[in-house]
Amino acid sequence: MKRWSILFELRYPTRWYTKLLAVIVVLIFFTVLSTAAIASYLVYRIVEPSRTSSEINLQSFPGRPDLVQFAVANPGNREGYFFPGFRGAPTILVCHGYGSSRGEMLTLVSALQDHQYNVFVFDFAAHGKNGGTTTLGYREANEVRAAIDTLALRTDVDPIRFGVWGYNLGAYAALSEAETDKRVRALVLDSIYDHPEQMVKLQVEKTGLARFPFMVDFAQLSFRWLNSAFRHVPPLSKNIRSTAGVPKLYIQDADDPELAEYTRQLYLLSPEPKEQTILPRGNFAAMSDDDKRDYQNLTLSFFLENLPPVKRAGR
Repeated sequence: MKRWSILFELRYPTRWYTKLLAVIVVLIFFTVLSTAAIASYLVYRIVEPSRTSSEINLQSFPGRPDLVQFAVANPGNREGYFFPGFRGAPTILVCHGYGSSRGEMLTLVSALQDHQYNVFVFDFAAHGKNGGTTTLGYREANEVRAAIDTLALRTDVDPIRFGVWGYNLGAYAALSEAETDKRVRALVLDSIYDHPEQMVKLQVEKTGLARFPFMVDFAQLSFRWLNSAFRHVPPLSKNIRSTAGVPKLYIQDADDPELAEYTRQLYLLSPEPKEQTILPRGNFAAMSDDDKRDYQNLTLSFFLENLPPVKRAGR
């Protein structure tokens, strides 16, 4: 009888403390429900970022770029600009960051091409003209692999010597590819993260809503559910030892301390050869002309030393 009376009191509270308990339970329920709903909406906005696109006239643009198409399993075909350099030289892939596009990378592309590199730049899913959603690196690594596979079939490039430059999303995709592809011979990794869920956390924090309890946790859970097909993909740090012998330049941006810390941790875990540098400001697309010039010199110096346009004797 006592148990039934307790259940009856919980269902039809008459005492002040059971009424208070009922109110607290209802408040908690609706708080959790609203937090989950807001987090899901944030993830929707994260995986479908605002797109920027700036097309070029291939006939008149300096550097004589070609339009190269390549196939990806999901969500469809891609196209990118191939800027030819010295015949038989290695190719450097320029992988833009989250919310950016290939058009914002063209000054860096031109600087690399001016030093006789073949250069390829393209838009990831949900960026530029491409529809779909971003997986913040999971599927984008496959896009990098598909681009390399296509470029390696050309007769005017070195099919086994590629370099990759990447910024946050692009850096994750670049390192993920390099861990399983020996054709990648040099990497510049600017503001890289170890796992896509870390990028989800950063994007939620930028909205100012991360201060609400469990907001980040619900957002990461929602992102994990959306990308359940990649649930067995380990963090980059798990297989980073496979890049031993591949020169890597890690760039930390002081104006994004949390992402800089993720980059520093991966640098510490990376095998040799490796370098790191800290810049006061990041995001090449948003840099001033002077900062872009310094950044280009930094990137060029690294590639010229570790992936020269012409093979050195014994290399």
